[in-house]
Formats: sequence, C-alpha cells, structure tokens
Amino acid sequence: MKYKPMLVPTLLIVSSVVSSAADEAAALYKKKCSGCHGRSGEGKPAIKAPAIKGTSRDATQLVEHITKGEATSKSPHNKGIAGLSSDQAQAIAEFVKSLQ
Repeated sequence: MKYKPMLVPTLLIVSSVVSSAADEAAALYKKKCSGCHGRSGEGKPAIKAPAIKGTSRDATQLVEHITKGEATSKSPHNKGIAGLSSDQAQAIAEFVKSLQ
C-alpha cells in the first residue's frame, strides 16, 4: 500500500493530539475525582463514594452532574465541581465512560 507523503505526518499529528487529550482527561480525573471515586472508578465504600466505572449514565448526564451537581448528592456534586470548564467536564465524562 502506498502512502502519500503528507498522510503519515498528518496521522502522527492527529494521533498525538488524541493521545494528549486522553492524557489530559486522565490527569483531570485523577486530580478532581479519584480521591473519592478511586483511580479506576471503583468507588470508596468507606466514604460512601459510589463506583462510577461502568456507569449507566451517558456522557451528557455525567457532564450535567459534574458541572451542575444534584441537590441530593454530597459535596462537591451538590453544586457542581468548582473550577472546571465545560470542556474539562466533557473530557472527564468521556474518560469515565472509558473505564471498564
């Protein structure tokens, strides 16, 4: 199979951007979420933090929960996690959905 000269560099750039975005999402999850929900989303029963890996919520529902919170949830989810942009919340939601 022949590759066009610009195809390979373009694929490498796209691949590195995707990898960088995934790394950023993982770092955000680790910083903002893993303290309660665990490194792999397994939850921490001792502090009543639920497991989130394999959640039935879709990414849109997770973004809502992360950014706006729910009155019935414990802090920080009762008001939304402070300091996160909607793009960061989306990245975390997609990372959570990737946890298996």
